[in-house]
Amino acid sequence: MSTQVNIPGYAAGTWVIDSARSEIAFKVRMLGFLPARGTFDEVEGTIVLAQNPLDSSVNAVIRAGSVNTKNKRRDQDIQHAGYLNVEQYPTITFASTGVRVDGENFLVDGDLTALAVTKQTTLTLSPKGFETGADGKQVVRFSATSAVSLKEIGVTKGGAFINDTSTVTLEIVATKQD
Repeated sequence: MSTQVNIPGYAAGTWVIDSARSEIAFKVRMLGFLPARGTFDEVEGTIVLAQNPLDSSVNAVIRAGSVNTKNKRRDQDIQHAGYLNVEQYPTITFASTGVRVDGENFLVDGDLTALAVTKQTTLTLSPKGFETGADGKQVVRFSATSAVSLKEIGVTKGGAFINDTSTVTLEIVATKQD
């Protein structure tokens, strides 16, 4: 098995996540069948793309208080104790620990920390392309998904009304640093 991976247009370097053009979305089922969806509107971080993509790394910080379900009351509930408790735990972080290949995708293993609880998780990541932006800077796009157990990260509210597993979908845009 080769440890090198060929990605068209691949450019090694340090890339900064563009919060305005990236999206962290989540979906959880309520009452077993009703989907509740939302986003986190503030994310920052860096992606270090190594010469060998399997040696790359990601560090990201999500502002937990930027949760947006398009329902102000629900957003306020989610921000309080029992859910995200943003006053005590203002950030959710992800720090990669390794990258593997799975067919056309990459599996990015890492530590997800929320509510002072760190759990190993895996993002299934698909590169969407490298391009030059309107400002002349290099841009990279990725899509990724993961499933997160709410109980495992310390969410205690919701009980039988909310399924334990939340599906997280990421659409990441990052700009290459000079």
